[in-house]
This record gives sequence, C-alpha cells and structure tokens, in this order.
Amino acid sequence: MADPAPKLRIDKWLWQARFFKTRGLSAKAVSSGVRVNGLNVSKPAFNVGPGDVLTFSQARQVRVIKVVALGERRGPAPEAQQLYEDLDPPQPRSEDDVPPVQRLEGNSRPTKRDRRKLDLDRGRALE
Repeated sequence: MADPAPKLRIDKWLWQARFFKTRGLSAKAVSSGVRVNGLNVSKPAFNVGPGDVLTFSQARQVRVIKVVALGERRGPAPEAQQLYEDLDPPQPRSEDDVPPVQRLEGNSRPTKRDRRKLDLDRGRALE
C-alpha cells in the first residue's frame, strides 16, 4: 500500500510560508475563513499538501496561493517563498489609497476630541 501524499496543518503552513508573523495569527485567520480548492475551511487543523490552492485575506488584500511544497521549518524569507506560487500577486499600494495626515493648529498635538474624529475618518477610509 502506497503512503498517502504528505500533508501539513494549514495554520502551520501559512506560518512557515511567512504569511503571518505568529502561528496564533495564522490560526485566527483560518478560523475567520480560508478557502482550500474552493472549499470553505474554518479549522486550523485542516491538512494541505502540494497542489492545493488557498484563498485568504491578509492585510486588506485577498491572496490566492498555490502550495508548491511543505516546509520543515520556518526559515528565512527566500526559503519560504519557494513553498508557494502566487497566482494573484498583490498590487502595489498607490499614494491615492492613503489619505493625507491632517495637521492641527496649535501645538500640533490633537485633543481627545480631535483624535476620536481622526479615528472615525480613518475607519471610513478603510471601508
């Protein structure tokens, strides 16, 4: 009987491929929703292997990644980039996406009221 294809937990693979800084963050991202070959997955223990296509959100972007290899450790970035093929590379951010910082009059330090207003404006810009 042939051995089944090697598999690795999806949260561990995302962490090893350096999509997330910690394994906890990658598990949280999987819990919030990841697609593997078009199938919705919400459990970090789901196994992935070479050839699987992952779709997930990362830093306000949707990433589409094809698993090429399984890693044995979380190595440096060049080593991690060999674990996947980016099917939809992220677009570079333009300067139009980021609203300019507004300077306030006076001592240039915002009051509590001004800071709340700035936070609301930033939240609307993200939507």
